[in-house]
Amino acid sequence: MKESWVIPPVANAEFVCQMEDILELYTRPYNPDYPLVCFDESSKQLISEVRKPLLAEPGQVERYDYEYQREGVCNLFMMFEPLVGWRHVEVTDQRTQIDYAQQIKYLVDECYPHAQKIQLAQDNLNTHVRASLYKAFLPNEARRILDKIQFHHTPKHGSWLNMAEIELSVLNRQCTRPGVLLTKMF
Repeated sequence: MKESWVIPPVANAEFVCQMEDILELYTRPYNPDYPLVCFDESSKQLISEVRKPLLAEPGQVERYDYEYQREGVCNLFMMFEPLVGWRHVEVTDQRTQIDYAQQIKYLVDECYPHAQKIQLAQDNLNTHVRASLYKAFLPNEARRILDKIQFHHTPKHGSWLNMAEIELSVLNRQCTRPGVLLTKMF
């Protein structure tokens, strides 16, 4: 098996500029009026068990057969405020610009209604654009939401700098492996 790595471009001014912006953002002191929120998303395959698991017995854990049936995919949106340890995960059927816009509106209106400006760290995914809000909402509503956010993008090939991506990685390893979450039982 061949291992692969994300190797940042050599001497790339754009990469360094965006990396320094994200790192500077992470070193700011906590300010509830300007909360730092990291945002990311991840697709997850949904499966169902084909055979009933063997129940746990003394000295033996519950056992699942390796065979499963595919049941489509869903999307996990992760919002993470690292300086206070707050996180929110929303599961949606898909990941479109409209879904992204609805999550950003939720962030502004429900999670941080009193914030002056949310410092939003996110990657450069094709749905993570301001225009997504204009697709989802009337222009005055899109502008109202956007006025509450200052966007900070991780560099291309540097999404590992987004703490929400790290949170999703932990969630996937601990909670969404087959047989734990997002599976349908008989």
